[in-house]
Parts: sequence; structure tokens; C-alpha cells
Amino acid sequence: MSPDKPISSHVPVLLEETVEALAVQPGGRYIDCTLGGGGHARAILERSSPGGQLLGIDANPDAIKIAKTNLGSYRNSYRLVNENFVNLQAVCVKYDFSPVHGILFDLGLSSFQLNGNGRGFSFQYDAPLDMRFSPDQEVTAANIVNTLSEVDLARYIRMYGEENYSHLVARHIVKERPINSTLHLAQVIERAIGQRRGKIHPATRTFQALRIMVNRELENLGVALRQAVNLLGFEGRLVVISYHSLEDRIVKQFLQQEARDCICPPGVPVCICGHKAQLRLVHKKVIVPSPAEIRHNQRSRSARLRVVERIIAQEDCDNRAEMERVLIGANVGTWRRPFLVKKLQVIFAAA
Repeated sequence: MSPDKPISSHVPVLLEETVEALAVQPGGRYIDCTLGGGGHARAILERSSPGGQLLGIDANPDAIKIAKTNLGSYRNSYRLVNENFVNLQAVCVKYDFSPVHGILFDLGLSSFQLNGNGRGFSFQYDAPLDMRFSPDQEVTAANIVNTLSEVDLARYIRMYGEENYSHLVARHIVKERPINSTLHLAQVIERAIGQRRGKIHPATRTFQALRIMVNRELENLGVALRQAVNLLGFEGRLVVISYHSLEDRIVKQFLQQEARDCICPPGVPVCICGHKAQLRLVHKKVIVPSPAEIRHNQRSRSARLRVVERIIAQEDCDNRAEMERVLIGANVGTWRRPFLVKKLQVIFAAA
């Protein structure tokens, strides 16, 4: 293990479980689609040494800078890219980084994003109402709060924040406009629905809804998951850690669908979809943090980890002889699928 120590206080969630789920091996190639402070990336590089390679992606340029320092002496084993994971395949094609042994999505916010970094993700620090992962994005949370109609604002807060009092919150926001800071917005929400009840602050769900809207998180997640499957080599692992029911539902439904052959609606007597399974569920039950981890890191309490493995479908191969070669190779531990690399190159050349 490297003697270099991370400078960020961020504590990666489900760290050991993530490395185990990815089945990290020496010399493997891995993608961390949500680099953050580099906690998971560092563990992957440690376990994949010697010879391991990692591609780290993050929409926040500050995360790239922090991770670069935290990854220390592994600098010859990784490439860090400031990009949104919705462009995952384009990044991999650009840097010739596919197929891979494993891909990770950790959909939570990093500690440095929450702890007063000036982006307005947290209502515990006064900051501009921004919430953009990347400064290159045009729409901010202030734009949404101060321009949407009361009806639309209530609908989105309910949809993305699962806030039962969304109409009350929207009504108070519209009356209080303009609102341009996190503390101002949190105070308005408290006046709308009352003080803290239990562990959840009354502003939590509204802030979640605004962040999801600003960054198009749910739409981007669905697109990125599809791309990730195409980048995995045979028996490559896809691991996703989600933190709220909306994103976990998207992940669960996508993984379950891609682990089934037929996805025709119930009642159809004969399959007409032609869908073939591309994934195998490694664990049917979701993996959650241990009580000890939750005590050590309260932010891990809502984490849910799901893991799947890439399998080979008949249509992945050009012909039966190629399928036989792949299956024979699989039995001796090979993992690359050059025919899929060619297929990817054709797809992106056409695009």
C-alpha cells in the first residue's frame, strides 16, 4: 500500500464492499465514473497493482484536482477526465479505454461538495444557490427557484424530492422571491413546513429535487448505465451505489431488465421483443453499510450497492465459430472481446 496519504476528509462509502464487488484483480482496467475525492479510485489502484489502470471521470473540475493529489504515487496508472459521465462512451473511445474489467458509479455527493465549497449543495452553509456539478452548465438552482411557476415548482419538488408538502414549499418560495442563497431558501422551507422532525431537515428533499433538476441526474444516469454495459469485457463487473429511492429505482429496473431475455409485457403469448440478457445479477439482494460504518460515517446510512456481471449473448459474436472461441477463452480466464471493440468503433464512427 502506498505511503501517500489523501488530503481530502471524504470517507468513501462501502469501500471494501465496492472493491470486492468489482472483483478487482492485478493488471485490470477500471473506470470510476464519479471520481470525487478519489477514495474508491485509490483503493481500486491499490488492489489492481501491479499493472492496473484506472480512468477517473468527474464533472466537477475541483474534484479532479483533489483526486490527483490523493492518488499520489499512482500517477502513471490513471487518467483523470473532467467530463460528465453521460459522455462515458465518448471518453472511452477518445482515450482507447475499453473493454474494461469493472465500472463504478457512486452517486452520492463528496464531502468537499457538501462542506461549504461555495456551490450551494448544502443548507448548512451560506452560499449562492448554484448546485451545478460543473461551472460550464448554464442553469443554476437560483434560476429554477426564481423563474418556475408555482405549479411547476411544486410538481418538480414532489417528483424529484418526494416532498409531501411540495405545494406549501412552492407557495412560500414564490411569495419570497428573489431567493439567491442556501440559508435564505432553507429558512423559507422551514417556515413553510415547520422545524426538523426526526433526522431529516425539512429542506433536505427540496434541495435534493433542485440538485437533480440542475444536473439532469436521473436522465443522465439512465443513458450512462446503457453505455457502461457496452464497455464491459466478458465477466466485467458494473457496480452502482445509490442514495435515494428515485435513482435506486432506475438502477434496479435497468439491471433487472438487462438480466432477462424477454421483456415483453405480461400477457403476450409469444416473445416479440427479441431482447437477450446481457448481465447476470451477482447479488439478488442489495448491499447496505454495516452498523459500524453508519456509526463512523452517517452519510453512508442511505447507501445501496448493486452489482452485475457482463455475460455474452449469441448476437455479440459474428458467427458460431467466434462464439466458441470466446467461450473457450472464457474458461481459461480471458476477458477481452475484440469483436465488441470493433462494434463500438463502428457505432461512434457513424455517430
